[in-house]
Order: sequence, then C-alpha cells, then structure tokens
Amino acid sequence: MRVLIVDDHPIVASGCRAVLAGEPDVELLEAADAESGEHVFTTEHPDVCVVDINLPTVSGFELARRIRAHDASARIIMFSMNDDPVFAARAIEAGAKGYVSKAGDPCDLVEAIRQVGKGETYLPPAMARSLAFAGPGVTQSPLSKLTPREMEILRLLSAGKSLTEIAWLVNSSYKTVANTSSIMRQKLGVRTSVELVRLAIEHGVA
Repeated sequence: MRVLIVDDHPIVASGCRAVLAGEPDVELLEAADAESGEHVFTTEHPDVCVVDINLPTVSGFELARRIRAHDASARIIMFSMNDDPVFAARAIEAGAKGYVSKAGDPCDLVEAIRQVGKGETYLPPAMARSLAFAGPGVTQSPLSKLTPREMEILRLLSAGKSLTEIAWLVNSSYKTVANTSSIMRQKLGVRTSVELVRLAIEHGVA
C-alpha cells in the first residue's frame, strides 16, 4: 500500500515514519505543502493520502478538494491537532474517508490507513462518540454553518491574506472570494472582516 503523508512539520513526518516502520507492506511518500502534495498525487497515484489540515499555503481542505478533482474516488484521511467534532464533520463533507487527531493514539493512524485503504471509513472511537452525541452542539457551533470552501477562505483571512491573495491561492476570482466573504459575514452574524477573523481565531480556525 502506497501512502502519501502531506505535512509541513518535520517532527510529525518523522513520527509517521516511525509509527509505520513496523508495517512492511506500507510504502511512504511525503510532501510538505498542498502544491507538492497535489503533484505527488498526480504522478505517483498513492492508495491513501494522509493530509494535515493546517498546511502553510492552502489548507488540507483545499488540497482534498483538488485531489478529488483529479480522482473522485481518492482515499483521504485528514490529520489535525484539532479534535473538535466540527472539524471532523467538515473533513467528511470535504470528501475525507477518515479523520485522525495528532493528539490521539499513534495506533489510530495505522488503523485509519488500514481501514481507508480497504475502502472503508475511520474515526477514532472517542471522536465517533463525540460526533454521535454532540449533534446539537455541532449544529450550534457557528462553524457548522460554513461549507469546506468557506472554512478555507476564513482560515486564509485569519492568516492575514488579502482577498486578492486568497483568490490566487484557491484558484478562484477576486469577485467570488469577496462574495464568499460577504456571505460568511451574513451567516455568522458579523458586520466586518475584523469581526469575522476574531470569531475564526476564537474557534480555532486560524
């Protein structure tokens, strides 16, 4: 099984190599950002992609969208420090077949790769329980109102990117990004971009 790890933290990448060293049938491919991750996917055609949500340019959500544009059946596992059920729900909406928290048990990653590699889905048991029983809580979270693309644009706004920069990063027009920003403000009940960014930071999007 060929597994692509897309993560910009060398320590995390090293940890993944160590965790998977005992799996003789797993061949690892690596990339440090969305652009190189997309290139490796299109040239090497890995069986499973493990994608960090917080990549340095565009996020793992955007990379997942791009990968699935190349291959709608791509098997993607989202990898994040955030164990908020809202993020897991957004990852699934973005087409991921699994979600693993970096703060969890390393065995979760191995199990996720095994399950997703077989064409199944995977969530760590504790996170699956949170999603199952946090229905109202997830629904009440402001982030639940946003689509994965809106989450991506919100994250880039929080990182200090201008609308022009965001349009370039997500392969969209300035007008579309500006309209999306306006729609997000309406959805979240804020009037300015500053309030939008503040809300994003409060909810761990940045």
